[in-house]
Amino acid sequence: MDFFPYKIRNGDTLYSIASRLGITEEELKHFHNAYCEKMEKVWFTNLHGVQHLLIPIHYNREIQGAAEKDNNLSSEQLPHQFFTGEYKVQEVFEYSQKPSLTIEYTISLNSKEKNEKGQIITFSRKDIKTNGEIPEDKISILSLACMESIQPVDFILHHNGAITGFSGHKAIHHRFKEKRKDLDDYFTGETNRNYIDLFQECIADENFLLQQFRTTLLFQTLFPTMDWFHKNTPWTESFYFFQNSFPAKCKMEATHHVKNTDLKEINFVGKIIEACTLQELKRGIRFHETAEENVSGEIRLQFTIVGEHNNIIQAEALLTLWHQEIVYQKHHLTITQ
Repeated sequence: MDFFPYKIRNGDTLYSIASRLGITEEELKHFHNAYCEKMEKVWFTNLHGVQHLLIPIHYNREIQGAAEKDNNLSSEQLPHQFFTGEYKVQEVFEYSQKPSLTIEYTISLNSKEKNEKGQIITFSRKDIKTNGEIPEDKISILSLACMESIQPVDFILHHNGAITGFSGHKAIHHRFKEKRKDLDDYFTGETNRNYIDLFQECIADENFLLQQFRTTLLFQTLFPTMDWFHKNTPWTESFYFFQNSFPAKCKMEATHHVKNTDLKEINFVGKIIEACTLQELKRGIRFHETAEENVSGEIRLQFTIVGEHNNIIQAEALLTLWHQEIVYQKHHLTITQ
């Protein structure tokens, strides 16, 4: 039976890993112990001292039959179980003239029902840390509290995997208005009130709020279109190198590495091919005239996928910008189950 070694991370339990696979703790433990070395057997559910767990790639049970039948979609459509459970995310920002910044958090992505518009997926984020510490400055605490007040957020995904909008934008705005009183009571003062007013105004604008999510590197990595994984020749794709900016056209190429029958690694590399300057990208505005040199940019994406339906178990992204042939900024993102 095919398997791959999964690296145990902080917070993992036998139950949490088994639930993501759709099997029981006992089944996962039995599988691992049957194929691992004698000294690597698992005896406890907390996985204390365990470095790797052998994860089955093919594991069919009768109870899964109906779900697998429902998941039998064409290869360029989004599988029903593409996202399930929690993922650890780390983002590292490296700058040429100031200290680097590391942000870590946990996201939950749970697939819901499908309708004629696409698949509904619920997103939420928690446990945010900056450079290993829980943010303690007032503006960070306020901004996080405002974002938490509108969670979870339901998105509509097109059948090809791309986000097309919210499922129930009015519910997001209503949820915030219900929690506004608690925010006003806790975060007093004119500055805080002005921030909360602005936040409420921004989330009331559906298109603006959607753009806040879609232009992040996280969402660009999480929600690729399924046809990416079947590209054999170069193509053009647009990416946001800064949140809330405009997308820059990139020439993309894909390389495929088949590790075994069902475990594959797919890499994408894209280079900016349209003329734009660093200031234009940072400000999100096209200038009519500028004396500044055009910026050079590159995006690298790597997906580790399992099975015929391209279920992602790990994803990485790296955005790099060069200004006057010097690296201006790097933004590295890692998503793991």
